[in-house]
Amino acid sequence: MSVSDRIRQSLLALHMALALETLDHTLARLEKGEISAIEAIDDLLAEELNLREGRRIGVALRTARLMPVKTLESFDFSFQPSLDRHRITALAQLEFINRAEVLHFLGPPGTGKSHLATAIGVAAVKAGRSVYRCSLAELIEALTKAEREGRLVEKIRFYTRASLLIVDEIGYLPITPGGANLFFQLVNARYEKGAMILTSNRGFAEWGEVFGDPVVATALLDRLLHHAVVVQIEGASYRLRQHADLIPEHTRAHANLIPPPAPKRRGRPPKNGAVDHLNG
Repeated sequence: MSVSDRIRQSLLALHMALALETLDHTLARLEKGEISAIEAIDDLLAEELNLREGRRIGVALRTARLMPVKTLESFDFSFQPSLDRHRITALAQLEFINRAEVLHFLGPPGTGKSHLATAIGVAAVKAGRSVYRCSLAELIEALTKAEREGRLVEKIRFYTRASLLIVDEIGYLPITPGGANLFFQLVNARYEKGAMILTSNRGFAEWGEVFGDPVVATALLDRLLHHAVVVQIEGASYRLRQHADLIPEHTRAHANLIPPPAPKRRGRPPKNGAVDHLNG
């Protein structure tokens, strides 16, 4: 048996399908002197590693519920000039996850909160971090069901397992009775232990109304703002940008359908602190 045949058998036994597929081409380049032996090995391993990494990322994105995939590259920063692109890019370096901080995206509907949250979640998955994403309504429904079935501790443990938990759409739907308390239990379990990204169309002053309990809302904010980065988006709805003429006039008068001009910046950007307010 030739050396190349033994290599083929080894690649087959190791389930290295792509390396096996590219072996003949790599050997041909080696024989022509185009690459060295060490480069040939590197090529075969790199091809297989890229394939497996792609599969890992695909499975992780589906498990994290980050489909369809959103990226910072596909975000139209020119439509939201209030956002500081460099600061958002810095957040995608994921240091806030290491510090177990909470990242808040606040702003009107359609301003890109969910896109940015998902994009940072995708970056975290690619970096090998565990991520899980859900809406607040889905989260409370799952916790309510678990409590009813006597599995609440187990369910909270599931939501605390991820390095990054993304809770989307806070304030869009009414909270079911008891839901605020369940969410507080989860937030308390992750407090200073795991990072979160929250998106909301309601300001913090309205959270008492959102959760139907000012006392619980205050307790939530006490933990969610202790180690936090707050990104306030003051912009127009990207989804409605081409259909403003279809919106009823009485609604259009109260809707922000035209992106505001980029604000004039003065001084240095705020340094990282207990709460970093980004007006952009």
